Amino acid sequence: MKTILVTGANGQLGNEMRRLGELSSNNYLFTDIEELDVTDADAVQRFVSENGVEVVVNCVAYTNVDKAESDEETAYKVNATAVENIAKAVKSVDGTLFHISTDYVFGTDGNTPRTEDMSLAPLGAYGRTKLAGEEAVKRVGCKAIVIRTAWLYSEFGHNFVKTMLRLTAEKESIKVVFDQVGSPTYAGDLALTIFSIIEGNLYSGNEGIYHFSDEGVCSWYDFAVEIARLVGHKNCRIEPCHSNEFPSPVTRPPYSVLDKSKIKSTFGVDIPHWRESLIYCLKRIYARQSL
Repeated sequence: MKTILVTGANGQLGNEMRRLGELSSNNYLFTDIEELDVTDADAVQRFVSENGVEVVVNCVAYTNVDKAESDEETAYKVNATAVENIAKAVKSVDGTLFHISTDYVFGTDGNTPRTEDMSLAPLGAYGRTKLAGEEAVKRVGCKAIVIRTAWLYSEFGHNFVKTMLRLTAEKESIKVVFDQVGSPTYAGDLALTIFSIIEGNLYSGNEGIYHFSDEGVCSWYDFAVEIARLVGHKNCRIEPCHSNEFPSPVTRPPYSVLDKSKIKSTFGVDIPHWRESLIYCLKRIYARQSL
């Protein structure tokens, strides 16, 4: 029986890992800031050592893209320093780290799906600090699988899907950008992939950087239209607009499509289309509301 630590367990991905961990015969431990401050190197080392942790799934992240521009110090502390702390603790016990990164490590150039070996040019403080986290893992040299993902949503926390459900129910019209393209990714799908790799003992010898998102491509506008259509919010007019109509301190990636060939071929991952996963997530959201 393995002991697996999931940090940032109260977030979108962490909550999905909680659900799956209940199905395993392995020992899954779930922590968030209340149980373990990952920015405290000594605390991380002590927790990993005392609990016999063999695998860590790091779901901790500072994800407020706009706020990171004015508080890069905190973003760096969470997205880079904490990652280095975890990587060092994992290395000390000869364990394996699963670390989640982002499409924001890429720049604005190009309109072909991003492969793991493409050049990096982070957009803003969020992208810079997430790339620093990747570099920390590499510098420490622990066994690690780094997974870059994009456009994450779930039934937990704050995300685009839940925002659109609220706005299309309340407003007569809204504007959504159509000049940013990517692949909506249900956190449950990413969690299942990580869980399957761990449960199947497939990580040893397959360390490296991988990309994961759901299949298919759309703009944020297309995504919003589909959300409203599926739940029958017909009274809200959704209008496409340009990104510059929503001033922001940081430029968001205009093209966030990730090439998933590597993760599919290495681990035999079967990735669903984003529309299929959206339907499933919406059902879970409304099921939770009826409880």
